Amino acid sequence: MTIPRAETALPVPVPHDRRDQGVQLLGVTRTFGQVTALNDVTVAFVPGKINVLLGLSGSGKSTLLRSINGLQLPTRGQVHTLGVPVHTANARKLRRLRSRVGMIFQHFHLVGSMSVLENVCTGQLGTLRGPRLGLFSYPRVTKEAAMAHLARVGLADKAFQRADTLSGGQQQRVAIARALIQEPALLLADEPVASLDPVSSTSVMELLRDISRELGLTVVCSLHQVDIAMEFGDRITGLASGRIVLDRPMSGLDRAEVFQIYHNTAQPALTAPGSGA
Repeated sequence: MTIPRAETALPVPVPHDRRDQGVQLLGVTRTFGQVTALNDVTVAFVPGKINVLLGLSGSGKSTLLRSINGLQLPTRGQVHTLGVPVHTANARKLRRLRSRVGMIFQHFHLVGSMSVLENVCTGQLGTLRGPRLGLFSYPRVTKEAAMAHLARVGLADKAFQRADTLSGGQQQRVAIARALIQEPALLLADEPVASLDPVSSTSVMELLRDISRELGLTVVCSLHQVDIAMEFGDRITGLASGRIVLDRPMSGLDRAEVFQIYHNTAQPALTAPGSGA
């Protein structure tokens, strides 16, 4: 399982033999009425890394994430995800693409009255025919896979508890297991630790890092917290007012440079010479 500015900056090149596993946005603008959420964004995320989107609320992070799997289509520009031209894909191709893209949300989106195990099983609903009424309506292979992923995130012993009896950090781990049961080529995480305490935040980010390294899985993750971004990100892409203002590998990047994202209102992107992922 594997999986990806301002002015004239070029995106990080995706190797030719991995184009069907990467993500690339070219000149993407997305407007909502008079509001410009993304403004001429060109960026690429190469496979197998944790790519952090960092910026203030309203900077365009969530819109960029949702552009990757076609939940938001660009007003102008191109989006290529896992070899699919999202900007021109029909509904069938978008559904097929989304089956390969896992999504993790700030507020978990679990069904509290369901067991933990059944919540994880719902990650395969897109591949199963007909409605599912209760845990026993899922195929045995799905339940076995769900248990394996719960073990991966350290929650096998909670499988038959109601999801709403778990802590916030545990619920986010269940959400990660639910995403993994899709066998995704790409994992998108929209503020996955924003509602968690510091200890739980660290635990969830450690889990995402371990999964990315173990599976060679690309993670594109939006965050607010600079220290968490610098500890767990392989690459940081900073946004301000819908533009890319920083796009650098973590190596050699210092805290002061990262904090400039929050004082930069759409200046040219800062890139390192030959900055690969």
